[in-house]
Amino acid sequence: MGTKLLAVAVMLFQVASCSESSAVLEPLFRHIDQRQNDFVQRLREWVAIPSDSSQPSLWGEVERMLHVAADKITAMGGTVEFADVGSHELPSGASLRRPPVILAQFEKEPKKATLCFYGHVDVQPANKEDGWATEPFNLTEIDGNLYGRGASDNKGPVLAWLHAIETYLATKQEVPVNIKLVLEGLEESGSDGLEELIQQRNDTFFSDVDYIVISDNVWLSRRPALTYGTRGSTYFFVEVEGPKIDLHSGVFGGCVQEPVGDLIALLGSLLDHRGKILVPGIYESVAPVTEEESKSYQDLHFDLEEMKQEIGVECFLQDTKEAMLMARWRYPSLSIHGIEGAFSQPGSKTVIPRRVVGKFSIRQVPNMEPAVVEKQVTEHLHRVFTRRRSPNKLKVSATVGAKAWVADLKDPQYIAGRRAVKAVFGGEPELIREGSTIPVAHNFQELTGKSVMMLPIGGHDDAEHSEKEKISRYNFIEGTKLFAAYFYELSQLQQSPQKM
Repeated sequence: MGTKLLAVAVMLFQVASCSESSAVLEPLFRHIDQRQNDFVQRLREWVAIPSDSSQPSLWGEVERMLHVAADKITAMGGTVEFADVGSHELPSGASLRRPPVILAQFEKEPKKATLCFYGHVDVQPANKEDGWATEPFNLTEIDGNLYGRGASDNKGPVLAWLHAIETYLATKQEVPVNIKLVLEGLEESGSDGLEELIQQRNDTFFSDVDYIVISDNVWLSRRPALTYGTRGSTYFFVEVEGPKIDLHSGVFGGCVQEPVGDLIALLGSLLDHRGKILVPGIYESVAPVTEEESKSYQDLHFDLEEMKQEIGVECFLQDTKEAMLMARWRYPSLSIHGIEGAFSQPGSKTVIPRRVVGKFSIRQVPNMEPAVVEKQVTEHLHRVFTRRRSPNKLKVSATVGAKAWVADLKDPQYIAGRRAVKAVFGGEPELIREGSTIPVAHNFQELTGKSVMMLPIGGHDDAEHSEKEKISRYNFIEGTKLFAAYFYELSQLQQSPQKM
């Protein structure tokens, strides 16, 4: 009898909680639906600013975009600081101030949890001639999709967060958590200066932050997702230098050891035909797959055949969904990106290049240390080169992008995120990892010691960085609801830890 009474009590509590949640969220959701055209128009205005951060000569547009974002925040009652992140040295030797980072916050109440959102308002380069069907900086809606550079990466999600805050204010509801924002303008070109800024402000701006959330990635499928891990990255340069000048192949072909031949042999020694990395020791620190982890891939909605058609390949290196997702998320990979110095223009040119540089990267997973990976790769390449007995000179160098990042799915943020997804989309989110590298996630977690979560609203087919970048109207508007619901659900956990 006691067990039955307890079950009834739990059921009544859940009903009451659901009723309370509906009373708070439904007015917010109605407002977002009513304002969706205004929200899309604002995204159109933001996309119209070509805030390409790839070249310092374009940073004026990045700063303009940052000021537009700051004006929006202050109009909503927030305070904004333009934090200095140092200077960039130009090839001429002159220095140029980097675009600042926005550190913003809204009125704080000590009893509330403090959530800090990170986003960026700079974009990748885009020109109509690249193959865009629409003007990249003129947001164009086609069949419910909003095409434009930055629509998904990352202006759309940044605006969705601001619109969620705005919705609470417009409906006269109290924002249930304290809000801080970090918005930068150099994410697409390396986030120079951001790591140092986080360190400098760890005891001030970030001291009272409880949670950090990032929305700079996409879903795996058509189902909403929470992301709990990313791979790290190290980028390598393999330089082979031979004669002091380029040579005529008709005069010196067959007489000299050609740098391109050495380089191709070196690059060819890195991978087998199935994508396995051949560098000795590279897999030693990779954690073994547990039974629980293996099962977690089975329920994910990922269609290999659909993906083949989407990217235009006949087959993958893996035969099953589970094997492919593991290859993307939890195993390291090596990709060769190009050769600098070799002839690559249309037509023919019978030259022997004097110097070539091969470029490749390794995506690392948890437990892999970039310094160890760099040492393993460098020693392997020098061994291969020594066996060739080449008179040319070899130089191997690397730049470290970031370590891998993995979060705890039992963290309150993920509990709140799952509840918010259920409130908006009616079902549980997929729990996914990213094969790409998002350095800021690891940096925030490592430098601040705070809880970090990735809460994406971008669709699996948003084609970030490509000439077809878009965000669907559905994802943009429902994503705004998701963020509004997330504020509420996070506050509920803060008020009632026993609900966890």
